[in-house]
Amino acid sequence: MDFDKRLFSISVLRYTFFMDYGFLRVAAVSPHLTVADCTANADEIIKNCFECAKNGAKLIVFPELCITGYTCGDLFLQRTLQKSAQQELFRIARATKDVSSIIIVGLPLATSSALNNVAAILCRGEIIGIVPKTYIPNYSEFYEARYFQGAIDGNSVISLSDDFSEIPFSQRLIVLDSENRDFGLAVELCEDVWTPLPPSTLHALSGVSVIANLSASNEVIGKAQYRRALVSTHSAQTMSAYIYANAGKDESTTDVVFSGHSMIAENGKILAESVPFECGVIIADVDLELLAQERRKNTSYADCMKKIASSDYQIAYVSLFDTKNATGFGSEIPEKNAPAEILRPIAPRPFVPSDKNARAVRCREVIELQSEGLAKRLRHIKAKTAVLGLSGGLDSTLALLVTCRAFDKCALDRSGIVAVTMPCFGTTNRTYKNACTLAKESGASLREIPIKKAVLRHFADIGHDEKNHNITYENAQARERTQVLMDIANMVGGIVIGTGDLSELALGWCTYNADQMSMYGVNSSIPKTLVRYLVGWFADDAEAKNKTRLSRVLRDILDTPVSPELLPPTRDGKIVQKTEDLVGPYELHDFYLYYVLRYGFGPKKIFALAKQAFAGTYADDIIKKWLVSFYRRFFSQQFKRSCMPDGAKVGTVSLSPRGDWRMPSDASAAVWIAEAEEL
Repeated sequence: MDFDKRLFSISVLRYTFFMDYGFLRVAAVSPHLTVADCTANADEIIKNCFECAKNGAKLIVFPELCITGYTCGDLFLQRTLQKSAQQELFRIARATKDVSSIIIVGLPLATSSALNNVAAILCRGEIIGIVPKTYIPNYSEFYEARYFQGAIDGNSVISLSDDFSEIPFSQRLIVLDSENRDFGLAVELCEDVWTPLPPSTLHALSGVSVIANLSASNEVIGKAQYRRALVSTHSAQTMSAYIYANAGKDESTTDVVFSGHSMIAENGKILAESVPFECGVIIADVDLELLAQERRKNTSYADCMKKIASSDYQIAYVSLFDTKNATGFGSEIPEKNAPAEILRPIAPRPFVPSDKNARAVRCREVIELQSEGLAKRLRHIKAKTAVLGLSGGLDSTLALLVTCRAFDKCALDRSGIVAVTMPCFGTTNRTYKNACTLAKESGASLREIPIKKAVLRHFADIGHDEKNHNITYENAQARERTQVLMDIANMVGGIVIGTGDLSELALGWCTYNADQMSMYGVNSSIPKTLVRYLVGWFADDAEAKNKTRLSRVLRDILDTPVSPELLPPTRDGKIVQKTEDLVGPYELHDFYLYYVLRYGFGPKKIFALAKQAFAGTYADDIIKKWLVSFYRRFFSQQFKRSCMPDGAKVGTVSLSPRGDWRMPSDASAAVWIAEAEEL
């Protein structure tokens, strides 16, 4: 039989997410175990297979030597144990013939010349391949070389019985999907990943996106942290999904202890992790599309593939994503279009760590990057002054605080920072007072330049009715403010610091040749959702240093509605023009922006992710409404980003036309909007 063309057809669970959005549900199992009792262990494995399948897992990975137990010692050399393990492997295969999943189990397998520690890959009652362990540890507490031989280079085919014959046997075995080119599976065993050159590195460079590791890694002090870092880093380096199934507490404790520390990682992120010393299952949905996008974007990865990847592989084909002939498993499986929860963490604010301590560390890092970027520019042009418009809003507040930090780094007097407040038609007393207080408390020089008369004069010059509060009415104010800032910068020999943020650039929520323009944009790669936390970090810092007035004004700025304040306020002086009422919630737009720019996902998938991330916060129709709006604005406003000023990239996403994002200003959004409107 030609295994390069062999096709194993597997029924799939009809979860829409798997087919339409590229998710693969995987499970790592640490089953209850009885050392050397293969029958009892097979019973547990079969039971776990059915439970995982009912929960939608398409790939189910068990620990190393799980049919016998890893701690059998010299019993591995007993023919009785070897035969029992092989017979129970057959029983597991037959018992799971109706399970619509790939199942990987570990056992000792005797061939004509050696005893190998292997992983057997099962599917719909077939043994579709066997992978021997490459590296056999024989140091410290490990003495595997006493029993097992490492894999020998080359591919072969073995027959175990009349029913299980001509099985691919190779460390270079890949399982591919006939319907989805983003799926590719390879297997390695425990020690393999702890070596300088893991087999999975070569597998990944040969196109494999999912790597299963059957492990029996014992516990000693500090090993769990190292193991977690190893799995996370390796999945990042290989840009793969890494399923690590570890032997549990039922292994023999004659000399060592096992905890069942299993993990599912994806491109450096731990999606699921087991509780130590508890037998059980962890399940997560790995994103094959995300991995494929990352690899396609990373040119260095492609270069490595050209230099190292090998074609010397045996290949078995499956049809995990074929829904045309799928029968499903059991009566509880939903129909193709039934909703299903995505089993992976989906943060509603992907730019902001959810953990308070991690968020504080992130904020400090971002602020240091912003201030260092500006400090370098100031040193280069030998500037001792900087000018910025201070409105009393979040963005200009952050820009001022970062500029203060940059001046400190350059040993410049903060009085060289000229903070200009320019009240006009929409300025409220609250924001005006906050701007003045902030300038004073930060040590900057404050200049107040009302622009109402200048704008009214401009209206008269161009023949615009001041009662017509249209876009001309608004933009004239923005452009007048920018003119004032630029001219003051010329007067004092400084540069204008831009205050606009990444979210505003994405939506085009800025006036062309006004607040869109500056000489250095310190906030240009900071999304609005993060701006708020950065200002909050400064407030916490001020409070810790007993700078009560500074902390108080920053807290009030945080509580002020986001607004450009270009329209007259209400009679009682309240802000009438609230940005998020006009363009939509920034937390939604930042969510969309992250997945559009970071991974290149389409509207359909982003909508599915957003529905889960914002469940209970926004209704589906609201999410769709602002998603359509996002694409319309994002495409139509590219011309503003094409000539945006310098500003350092501080996160994984940027819209700089000189770096991350190069897009024609006249590109059509029709395809994206059509997909979004059909949701």
